[in-house]
Amino acid sequence: MLLPVAAQGSDGADVDVFWMQGALAEAQAAAAAGDVPVGALIVDAAGVVLARGRNRREIDQDPTGHAEVDALRTAARQLGRWRLEGATVYATLEPCPMCAGALVNARIARLVYGCPDPKAGAIDTLFTIGRDSRLNHRFVVTSGVLAEESAALLRAFFAKLRAAAIKR
Repeated sequence: MLLPVAAQGSDGADVDVFWMQGALAEAQAAAAAGDVPVGALIVDAAGVVLARGRNRREIDQDPTGHAEVDALRTAARQLGRWRLEGATVYATLEPCPMCAGALVNARIARLVYGCPDPKAGAIDTLFTIGRDSRLNHRFVVTSGVLAEESAALLRAFFAKLRAAAIKR
């Protein structure tokens, strides 16, 4: 999918919002399926969507079923290689240590994420994976893109779970 001309901005912020909206759609699909609403999109340097991902831990009963891992696997299969050099990953939630490590291993160029994760965030909150000079690869990070929308999805999802638990 090429980026529509109307979504292109001189500073890149409009572009990030455009792609993050796609990640938010994946997060909404995860919630509708009963999983924590986290979504991801991987876009190459030419503005082509390589993959979409969403949390699938509950659906697949897989502890590695995070949105970023789902998208990375799909992109690698589509390209026929595990190196995703030049790609940007859009994630609605700050990646955890597992996902941040996978992004390093995939050699992505950039990560854009929505809201921080105070309990498991490994990009800015608890760790700085992705910018750590001790690692063999680093990537550029942009945070806070559609942060409120991303956080609102998570709050609504967990409020609904708590309400259902109280009714039992």
